[in-house]
Amino acid sequence: MDQKGYRRGSFQSSTSDEDMLEIAGASLDFSMADDDPPLEREMGGFTSYNGGGMNGASKMMDFLEEPLPGVGTYEDFNTIDWVREKSRDRDRHREITSKSKESTWALIHSVSDAFSGWLLMLFVGLLAGSLAGLIDISAHWMTDLKEGVCLAGFWFNHEHCCWKSNTTFTDRDKCPEWMSWSQLIIGHGEGAFAYILNYFMYVIWALLFSLLAVLLVKGFAPYACGSGIPEIKTILSGFIIRGYLGKWTLIIKTITLVLAVSSGLSLGKEGPLVHVACCCGNILCHLFTKYRKNEAKRREVLSAAAAAGVSVAFGAPIGGVLFSLEEVSYYFPLKTLWRSFFAALVAAFTLRSINPFGNSRLVLFYVEFHMPWHLLELVPFILLGIFGGLWGAFFIRSNIAWCRRRKTTKLGKYPVLEVFVVTAITAILAFPNEYTRMSTSELISELFNDCGILDSSKLCEYVNDFNSTKGDDLPDRAAGPGVYTAMWQLALALIMKVFITIFTFGMKVPSGLFIPSMAVGAIAGRLLGVAMEQLAFYHHDWIIFSGWCSQGADCITPGLYAMVGAAACLGGVTRMTVSLVVIMFELTGGLEYIVPLMAAAMTSKWVADAIGREGIYDAHIRLNGYPFLEAKEEFSHKTLAMDVMRPRRNDPPLTVITQDSMTVEDIETIINETTYSGYPVVVSRESQRLVGFVLRRDLIISIENARKKQDGIVSTSIIYFTDHSPPLPPSSPSMLKLRSILDLSPFTVTDQTPMEIVVDIFRKLGLRQCLVTHNGKLLGIITKKDVLKHIAQLANQDPDSILFN
Repeated sequence: MDQKGYRRGSFQSSTSDEDMLEIAGASLDFSMADDDPPLEREMGGFTSYNGGGMNGASKMMDFLEEPLPGVGTYEDFNTIDWVREKSRDRDRHREITSKSKESTWALIHSVSDAFSGWLLMLFVGLLAGSLAGLIDISAHWMTDLKEGVCLAGFWFNHEHCCWKSNTTFTDRDKCPEWMSWSQLIIGHGEGAFAYILNYFMYVIWALLFSLLAVLLVKGFAPYACGSGIPEIKTILSGFIIRGYLGKWTLIIKTITLVLAVSSGLSLGKEGPLVHVACCCGNILCHLFTKYRKNEAKRREVLSAAAAAGVSVAFGAPIGGVLFSLEEVSYYFPLKTLWRSFFAALVAAFTLRSINPFGNSRLVLFYVEFHMPWHLLELVPFILLGIFGGLWGAFFIRSNIAWCRRRKTTKLGKYPVLEVFVVTAITAILAFPNEYTRMSTSELISELFNDCGILDSSKLCEYVNDFNSTKGDDLPDRAAGPGVYTAMWQLALALIMKVFITIFTFGMKVPSGLFIPSMAVGAIAGRLLGVAMEQLAFYHHDWIIFSGWCSQGADCITPGLYAMVGAAACLGGVTRMTVSLVVIMFELTGGLEYIVPLMAAAMTSKWVADAIGREGIYDAHIRLNGYPFLEAKEEFSHKTLAMDVMRPRRNDPPLTVITQDSMTVEDIETIINETTYSGYPVVVSRESQRLVGFVLRRDLIISIENARKKQDGIVSTSIIYFTDHSPPLPPSSPSMLKLRSILDLSPFTVTDQTPMEIVVDIFRKLGLRQCLVTHNGKLLGIITKKDVLKHIAQLANQDPDSILFN
């Protein structure tokens, strides 16, 4: 038999005990699928994963020398074994601790090992904050480039260009140093032709930016598209997606995020910033051995990096930590909480030092409100929560339907054309309306703003018939013509944002959902806020206003309604609650508005959950078929392990290896003819008494190594997994002892174990499979994929939607 023949297969879909990932042409070389066992090794952890050999009088080979290369790592689209990784880290830590008492150098090594986690968090925070500052400054400049250019220096955006101008405060946006494209090309900015020229240049720049973004993503880093949060949730649950957090993804995502945001598409940079920060964390892990070689430890770093990403996205370090805990992390021990807090702090400090917006704030739409809210205002706040829940459920269903259509039709084969068409439609519809022409962050900033004396926005064009003011607190006033014009424009902007975002999220460019969702809610909130303000002004004697809103008082703050609406819509789409409220009050700097935010966020979540249980990220995880076992969901069905295990009643029997009666050729035949990632080892085929579990990849490595390096190992050599060799005639060839690669303590359950307990075991221990026994005899196996398919089936979903192991 060809020595390497059994390694030249491809992953095939299987109906037997361990379903494998189906990827055309993927080599089985060193493959390790999701169904690999938890290897909590006996006898000193994972040093038993090793190879070598010795010739003894009994002519047997025992691989017990140095560890073999390739063992202990994982292949692409596999799930890590949390139990094994944690066990390896405990063994490593015990070894360092025991050696630290032997010499000063060992003690220094022990201290540096303990400190390395904090040092890594410092680097992650510094890099994430620096990249966020770079993205903010670049996106601000390129967004303004669509409308004109600064003569004093083309690298200045509109605001920075006019800083040194001598124009009055009301004309601060019309400084002579800044020229629109019509002024630059034809010499004047008034008239129909100038408007058409500016319109044309706006659309051309938008198309140029978006096409450049999609071409860079398609050509250099396909993983740089989308928001990245669904994949990061899946990676943090233990899944391996090679290259998703690599250096090329980081470089291309950073560049294309600037381009995508600048193009004016209905997307934000906040979600992708989490992906960028996680890329930073993953790359910096390679500087430290304990994080480079241990996938579970690396995921602790990625959880902290996600917190740093949200910290720089919203200027909300505490909200970032809570976001990582509530929304993305699967395994979040206490030390990860502290390190996440430190990474978020460093990232926010770095961004504050860069000061990208020139206002000493971390975000463009930071606001401060001072007026208290009244208890009766909870009614409109709850109405905004209902709107946010309805919008969230509508958006998720519509977007998932569109993305599914993109995946299953020819539409998905033309990502560049799709981006071109959506950008063209967005730009053509956006330019005539000043509220859609400006960047979404600037729009949110304007909607959050509480009108002051010097505000020149249309939203602040009230009829000023008051005689005096107390500081900046202006009384409620009658709306002027500018406010009514702004209301119509905002209503049109709301309709456009609601529908265009459905088609934008999921395209092959970096696209976040936080900002578009907040914009939809902020527009709805501002509209309701102005309506409430005018109602209170004209009908202050109504019973609902008479107790707390007298004539000439400042009763209603429309900007607060915009903020509550933004929180409600973001909560409806993502189903965040605690972290959302904290992010919003960190944005506003006011603790007194926590109750309105909490009321809106909870109402939004209840309404959205009543229509569909999944948030947008969970829905995309399911759409992509990732093996994500949701820890928050309860399993309440009365099924047993025997109902889920494989083989089923009409399936072929379970493929097993006997402990001391199979030859090298027999094992190679099993490996060649099956695609399973591991095999139960039993005493004999007749007894089916379970001995342990051996990984396919370890068998391949060990047999191949023995054939190359040891004399006497031939196809007829007996492989045994016991302590002592079986009795054989003297003329038989050398035997191969592989007990060292056998997992003697695989997780087992009986066939009568309720699936409720099995699901909990899989969730809490991060298993990939467990074996099913009856009276000590092996019956079958349950893999993580089997559990996910079973849950999908019970939820009346397509079980074949689980694509990966």
